[in-house]
Amino acid sequence: MTGVAETAFSPAQTQEKRAPIARIRRVRFIVRHQSMLKAGSQLEKTAELIEGWTSICGICKRFLVLLCNRTAAKAKKMRDFVKMNGLGNDFVILDCRQDPLELTSSQTRAIADRRYGVGCDQLIVLAPSSRADAFMRINNPDGSEVGACGNATRCIGQRLMIESGCTEATIETRAGVLVATRAAAGVTVDMGRPVLDAVSIPLSVADVDTACVRLDVSSLKAGLPDTFSAVNMGNPHAIFFVGDVNAHELERIGSLLENNPIFPERANISLVAVQTRHHLIQRVWERGAGLTLACGSGACAAVVASYRAGLTERHVRVSLPGGDLTIEWRGDDHVLMTGGVATAFSGRLDPSLLGIRPANE
Repeated sequence: MTGVAETAFSPAQTQEKRAPIARIRRVRFIVRHQSMLKAGSQLEKTAELIEGWTSICGICKRFLVLLCNRTAAKAKKMRDFVKMNGLGNDFVILDCRQDPLELTSSQTRAIADRRYGVGCDQLIVLAPSSRADAFMRINNPDGSEVGACGNATRCIGQRLMIESGCTEATIETRAGVLVATRAAAGVTVDMGRPVLDAVSIPLSVADVDTACVRLDVSSLKAGLPDTFSAVNMGNPHAIFFVGDVNAHELERIGSLLENNPIFPERANISLVAVQTRHHLIQRVWERGAGLTLACGSGACAAVVASYRAGLTERHVRVSLPGGDLTIEWRGDDHVLMTGGVATAFSGRLDPSLLGIRPANE
């Protein structure tokens, strides 16, 4: 008998041999089953997390949409402005030619406030005009409105000329239409003809020589002369000729003189010292604004008054705390004012400053 001998196993022995293999398979099945259960649990947790994040993202999305809507609504209510000055006489300028805006006195005061608002000597609002390139409304910090402002006219003239690319701009004011032109020293404005009769200035006394109006100011104890010259250059001006403009406490007496009964519409008060026949030094208290670094219409009034008094010629340099203006009272009775202008910054007025609540808030 050749070959390998075959070993015969009984059924019991065969079952015993297969038992370890079966146990191994059961363990593998159990492990695999547990792994699947664990993976399923992780998937459930992941699904819950995804569902939670989806809900959170939905809330965030709604919040962002609401925030954007509020921001857009607020932006629509915001107003762009430009801050400019002529020799330190500063202005907040609102261009409302495309989007009209009517400001109340309280809103004007809020914008002009130097601590809580933007701060300015005058708030200028531009509106459309059928007679000129723009209509210029001039508001004082106390909320009152005035007819003219020489320094502001130069600032607006420059902006309009830059906008149009022209060398001339026309500006309508309550005092009439003024013409601004480019000049080597900045901008020249034709301020028109001075008003010299007492009723039109106006003064409360009619039959008087406005070149030399008597006024008892002894109670002020300021050492002022008892006469002044009255001129209207779109606004009423009272010119007191003194030896030294810094010797009379204008910051104390300015308001008292501005509101003197002789001025039914109040007046701008100037102290003027004649240096030569071509040079004046001037300080100005502006009605509704107080002491300012410069006053364009006041400088024009000073030259008209000094020429009428025989103290100067018609072409004069006027030195103010903020700088110099060149004034010429031409033979055709028009007064030309030339001086520099500057832009400080631009920005946006928050609706809260104007007391406006944005929509959806």
